[in-house]
Amino acid sequence: MHRKSISVVFAAAKAKRISKNMPTRIRILACGGLIKNIRSAIVPNTTDLAGIEASILSGLVAGDSDQGLEVLKNLDENDRVQIKALLDQDMIEVGLLETDESLHFILTLEKNEEDVQIEIKGTHTNIIRIEHNGQTIFETKDDATKYLSVLTDRSTLRFDPIMKFARTVSVETLNLVFKRAIDQNMRIAEEGIEKDYGLSIGKTMLRHDKTTFGAVKAYTAAASEARMCGSMLPVVTNSGSGNQGISSIVPIVVFAKNKNIDHERMLRAIAISSLLTIYQKTYIGRLSAFCGAISATSSCSAAFTFLEGGTIEQMKMSLTNALAGSAGILCDGAKASCGFKISTGLDAAIQGHLLAMENKTYRAGCGFIKDDIDSTIKAIGEIATEGMKETDRVIRSKMLT
Repeated sequence: MHRKSISVVFAAAKAKRISKNMPTRIRILACGGLIKNIRSAIVPNTTDLAGIEASILSGLVAGDSDQGLEVLKNLDENDRVQIKALLDQDMIEVGLLETDESLHFILTLEKNEEDVQIEIKGTHTNIIRIEHNGQTIFETKDDATKYLSVLTDRSTLRFDPIMKFARTVSVETLNLVFKRAIDQNMRIAEEGIEKDYGLSIGKTMLRHDKTTFGAVKAYTAAASEARMCGSMLPVVTNSGSGNQGISSIVPIVVFAKNKNIDHERMLRAIAISSLLTIYQKTYIGRLSAFCGAISATSSCSAAFTFLEGGTIEQMKMSLTNALAGSAGILCDGAKASCGFKISTGLDAAIQGHLLAMENKTYRAGCGFIKDDIDSTIKAIGEIATEGMKETDRVIRSKMLT
């Protein structure tokens, strides 16, 4: 389930409840990140409908805003037929909202003299303002973004402290933190393998590569493809991203199971991959032209090395190698091919790990690689933010034309 699509569905369903009329004109002003990440993502439970327009119309036709993020759970085939017919009427105008928020949009429904406007900001169902016929009927000053973990202080995150924590924290704590994430993210991975989503990338990989590393790539890519192509199953995120949550957990679970590695060691490896992902995203931020899933897949390289008994230095080598080979993959929105990018990132993670186990690594001066892993991570963060602002703008413009 892609939550940014669902956020728009939720807003449309809420607006329709207030209006009680099907609009003849619809306008949405949305932040660049939302436009980019919804444009090609399948709306959950619609089989094949994608984009902002389909999200809005799904909410109008079949949405139940009382259900929160499960707003479309009752959508049926008759609803899909009606949504497709409305798409042909070309009644929706999409524009860019100038905002620094990673989730922020204003949806307006109009019919004759009536209009309803809903503004959502920060979190997926956080309505901050509702207007009906020019009158404000709801408004809140509470800033939901303050509750987002991405805004917490991460200034103390470094590679060595992360390793110390992951290797010494109690297994009870790790179970408490990761049990739900493992269960849900593996469930959608299995659904991605069993069913036909997108290009069925996971099934294809498994047919041609039955090794442990083949399974690692197949299940992770399949989970992403299912999520991007309409699965209603929930995903536990990392740094606000479902694909990053999938990519920091599924590869480790599959690797550990295929190698018969004990549960505690698997949990510690998941802590490593998850915390290293968060560490990298601290510098990169939520919005960038840099593919966030690469932060997660590259982090798995160090976790693979941990699982196979590598030293701290070899784990640093693994991450360095993986970043040297995969950093810079572009983000052009949430869509079916995210799974392909994730498998590419895991290829780099696997190769980075295998090289590190032979004590081979790229040295400082090889491109953006620095003298230590912390400096390398910081350098990539600066490239992804300051260096790729114009790239992100151009990507969004090309996606809208």
